[in-house]
Amino acid sequence: MAKYIISILKTNMPVIFSWGFNSPVALENGLRFNVNGFKHKGKVAVLYNEGLDLFNVEILTYGNDVIETITDLYFDQLIEVIDYRVEMVVNYNESVRAEYSKTN
Repeated sequence: MAKYIISILKTNMPVIFSWGFNSPVALENGLRFNVNGFKHKGKVAVLYNEGLDLFNVEILTYGNDVIETITDLYFDQLIEVIDYRVEMVVNYNESVRAEYSKTN
């Protein structure tokens, strides 16, 4: 299942990279990975619900505490839903420009 979820995420690599996607871990019924987005820094778990043939997404702290659970998602909703919870902030384009125009 983890490979299948990764194949779904790979359909939009620029968005996945914007999350700071890293350290994927295969779970019995899904995939967990770290993110470093504008809105959420922590972990995300994508879990397959075999009985419904749908997915659940958990937004987690680095300590694996559940912050939010989004249930009953179709595979083609995963990227958009995760992106909204992890990366999309008000004035996103301005935030990106400000972040990447900082001088070191």
